[in-house]
Amino acid sequence: MPEHNFLVVEDSPTMRQLISFALKRIPGSKIVEANDGIDALKKLSTQKFDIILTDINMPIMDGLKLVSMVRNDPAHKTIPIIIITTEGAEEDRKRGLALGANAYIPKPIQTADLLTVVNGILGNK
Repeated sequence: MPEHNFLVVEDSPTMRQLISFALKRIPGSKIVEANDGIDALKKLSTQKFDIILTDINMPIMDGLKLVSMVRNDPAHKTIPIIIITTEGAEEDRKRGLALGANAYIPKPIQTADLLTVVNGILGNK
């Protein structure tokens, strides 16, 4: 069974838990949580991830800055990134995709939508 390493970057513990819980339904998934962009970069420097899921609005370093830093780093620039954004934040969504995010999921998150997007990126049917 293939292993999938996910990095979930979200400052709200409740939201992190919700995303992690949904991802655990994918066989072979391992989840690492980060509470902001700086924390995420630290974790990226020590391990390999298959997908990064990041919120946009976070203290210290927001999701858009994280996306641009990951995309500008040769070691990580190919990691798929899914941005999680509040419904109706069209500007954030456009900016995130323009910076190189692969997909976005609106909040409130629906587990089915999250799994569809993640499985699509992983190439699972």
